[in-house]
Amino acid sequence: MKELGYYNGRIGELSEMTVPMTDRACWFGDGVYDAQMCRHYHLFALDEHVDRFFRSTAALRMQPPFTKDELKALLNSLVRKMDTGDLFVYYQLTRGAGPRGHAFPNCKPNLWVTITPKALIDKAEPISLVTTEDTRFLHCNVKTLNLIPSVMAAQRAAEAGCYESVFYRAGGRVTECAHSNLHILRAGTLYTAPADRLILGGIARERLLAACRRLGIPVREEPFFLSDLMAADEIITSSSSALCLRAGRVDGIAAGMKDEATYRRIHDEIIREYMAETE
Repeated sequence: MKELGYYNGRIGELSEMTVPMTDRACWFGDGVYDAQMCRHYHLFALDEHVDRFFRSTAALRMQPPFTKDELKALLNSLVRKMDTGDLFVYYQLTRGAGPRGHAFPNCKPNLWVTITPKALIDKAEPISLVTTEDTRFLHCNVKTLNLIPSVMAAQRAAEAGCYESVFYRAGGRVTECAHSNLHILRAGTLYTAPADRLILGGIARERLLAACRRLGIPVREEPFFLSDLMAADEIITSSSSALCLRAGRVDGIAAGMKDEATYRRIHDEIIREYMAETE
């Protein structure tokens, strides 16, 4: 298959798949999702992604009609149906389908999976960022389908010719990006926002922190601010599809790019790990 779609056991080419209009994803975005890269038909960090997926379902009081092991087996079987092994694998669970009503209906959750060809993003040139006020609710730690603020922030970045949009809260506290976590290097130490309700604790974020610890690079999980961002030695984004990217401009102003040696050590260690686990 070129692009695969899955819905509650039904499988087909993605462009030919349909779902009920009464699915609560259509009414309310009532569901959760996760996504990860696959290389050589090996799903990267599968256990971590599935664990987070189940944490998200629990946070929304949803009971998946399958176990973690059953979901892993399904995903592994679906990627094997593809023409290539370098893939982006997305899956979501919605609360179910039924008449429109805000309170939970008595229905069975629906599982969607989409699989499309994609290689890991690993840019040699620095990316550009734009800042955006973070007006999201206080469930950023749950990977829900309610992504309108991220959609609008990503569009702002695209219109500014930037790769990502950096969210900040009142007082200038930096949280994360529209679809990435954000980190800075300062005096040889990596700083990252704490994994509280203001950010989604990314799997790539955890891998990046672990790589720093293996390399002996100090890590501090604490709030930092726009002024810290602009004064940082390096600015780094991490996400499942782009594990470690370096930023060189923020709001059109040159920033970071002062400690390439440390950035390169982190980047190379993360890519080495990715390649080793997906051989």
